Amino acid sequence: MKIICIGRNYSEHAKELNNAVPEKPVFFMKPDTALLQKNNPFFYPAFSEDVHYETEIVLKINRNGKYIEEQFAHKYFDEIGIGIDFTARDLQAEQKKKGLPWEIAKAFDQSAPVGNFVPKSKFQDINQLNFSLKINGELKQQGNTRDMIFSFDHIISYVSQFVSLKTGDLIFTGTPAGVGPTKINDHFEAFIEDELLLEFNVK
Repeated sequence: MKIICIGRNYSEHAKELNNAVPEKPVFFMKPDTALLQKNNPFFYPAFSEDVHYETEIVLKINRNGKYIEEQFAHKYFDEIGIGIDFTARDLQAEQKKKGLPWEIAKAFDQSAPVGNFVPKSKFQDINQLNFSLKINGELKQQGNTRDMIFSFDHIISYVSQFVSLKTGDLIFTGTPAGVGPTKINDHFEAFIEDELLLEFNVK
């Protein structure tokens, strides 16, 4: 199982970090050790003083595929969930200055909490899904998949040109604006529409 993450897929988020809006999907990887499930706590890493949350819709791949045509991409996932792409922003900034890869800031252990998955058929239109994050009961992020620069199907098709997809792989599809710092003792709740699918504490 691998975790594929799409960066800068909401224009407002790209702008808030002073990044250019991409013309093609930007993707990076997290190892399976980044996965945090079952509402287990996230332990704030000792190597960073500025870990940020990024709330994202997550696709679960249900069959193997490579060179997938966009018109068939919808057949490669039948469940969706919500997750957090934790980013050590201080380490990321240091890497950016040096022109180095970001894995140290993105791929660390527990950096990808993921909640329960639900059938995509449950929703009338997955391309117009509301999702949100509350921290300590306060709304911090909200987005709608209609605002994605690249659709779910386009992401799957594009990524599969370079990396074979396998059953069980997860694709984080990008975060809307509103990312911010995480603190010890924070309580996270993440929703798709009004359904709470991910809940955990920061320790």
